[in-house]
Amino acid sequence: MRIWRIPFSTNVERVALALGHKGLAAERVDVDPADRSEVERLSGQPLVPVLELDGRVLVDSTAIIEELERLHPEPPLYPADPARRAEVEVFVDWFNRVWKRPPNDLEAELGKPEPDPAVVERLGAEITIALLRFESLLAGRDYLFGDFGVADCIAFPFLKYAVLYDPADEELFHRILVEHQRLEARYPRLEAWIRRVDAHPRG
Repeated sequence: MRIWRIPFSTNVERVALALGHKGLAAERVDVDPADRSEVERLSGQPLVPVLELDGRVLVDSTAIIEELERLHPEPPLYPADPARRAEVEVFVDWFNRVWKRPPNDLEAELGKPEPDPAVVERLGAEITIALLRFESLLAGRDYLFGDFGVADCIAFPFLKYAVLYDPADEELFHRILVEHQRLEARYPRLEAWIRRVDAHPRG
């Protein structure tokens, strides 16, 4: 396996956590964010991660994790029970389609010559309000759905910025996550979860 990645990429870390959980290793190829021509040549699109696996080229972090689960089902990232698996898949879809929208929209707004302060405030508040949902999910649980799984892989690389931040990371999107996910001792379960998942291996 070979994974093409960019430093500090949240989506790359999703796959790295999945690989680490399954005890799998992948050769790492670092890509210059300013020159993604090799990634485009390989995969037909510019985004990372891209995983080369058994002669195939896979894109999209969620799809890659699904394929890793299919090929290497143990230890699992998805519940065996169909109903519980469906619940987890609903969460993953919600996180990708709904939760990620405010920080993405805020990044776009701040990139304008004259950002609208009202829009900035509204989008920032949406990011902050969501913290309570994760805190509630972790009531009586070590991980988002009980055992460590795909939901933790999907959410952690974004929520970790509430606690963990590398000063060398200059991405505006990540600075937004730092600014609007201040825990301030109000979300102890979420903070403990971030530190717990951070201790997991990466592949």
